[in-house]
Amino acid sequence: MQAKESYSMETKCIGLFVKRDELARNKAVELEKWLLQRGNTVFYADEPDISLSEKAPFCIIVLGGDGTFLSAARLVGNRDIPLMGIKFGEVGFLAETLEAHLFQAVENVLEGTYVIEERMRLQVSVIREGKEIASVGVLNDVVLNKGALSRLARCAVYIDSSYLTTFKADGLIVATPTGSTAYSLAAGGPVIHPIVPGIILTPICPFTLTNRPLIIPDTAQVEMHLEDEPSDIVLTFDGQEGMAIDSRDKIVVKKGSHHVKMISLSRDNYFNVLKARLMWSGGRG
Repeated sequence: MQAKESYSMETKCIGLFVKRDELARNKAVELEKWLLQRGNTVFYADEPDISLSEKAPFCIIVLGGDGTFLSAARLVGNRDIPLMGIKFGEVGFLAETLEAHLFQAVENVLEGTYVIEERMRLQVSVIREGKEIASVGVLNDVVLNKGALSRLARCAVYIDSSYLTTFKADGLIVATPTGSTAYSLAAGGPVIHPIVPGIILTPICPFTLTNRPLIIPDTAQVEMHLEDEPSDIVLTFDGQEGMAIDSRDKIVVKKGSHHVKMISLSRDNYFNVLKARLMWSGGRG
């Protein structure tokens, strides 16, 4: 993480990425007027045919929950555009600012009083019969999951080409530290601070209790493939899109070359968000 200290009142181009929700949409209209009154230019980044390269925004403000934030991160891709999350959903970790604090938070950003956090991505490749058929970057996780009526999946896992084990489970989650508070947490995985370097392997309802969550270095490469001839097995990327896979496919996961840049108003905000979302009080109410 690095702080941005400079104060600048020059006009800025601001993108808005808004949840398909009436409250969020109405608040976006208010924010647009507020920004325009201060001499900034505004566009809606979630509209079709928007070219981020042409707009060259100073930042994109995401009004919604974690799902909306993940969609915005996918839109930004490898571009060097910071994202600021404003929470309009339920439990969330990516959109750290509450809707009630929206205008003060945006004013702080315009004045340069904020911190940039760089969040690791994973790059996921699916190789079938020697040909790459998919290449996707994810901020949270890639999940191998079986259908509701299919039998347990047997997934062989290799770390840097060395065989680790074969997980027999409902599925397997490969997550970033940012994704440690998403599906991996629900499946019993550990919480890891976003700047701690590592990749998390979390089996989903493993058949044997000896299959436990595992944290490996972020320099490692994970390879997975299905054993036997499973049916109804899906690979999902950040819960945003998915594809059917089978025993012909090799899934390769490694640290991505580009980070997601997130705007935060404080270096301590992650812990505040963590305590709030997990309802940790320590007996202090």
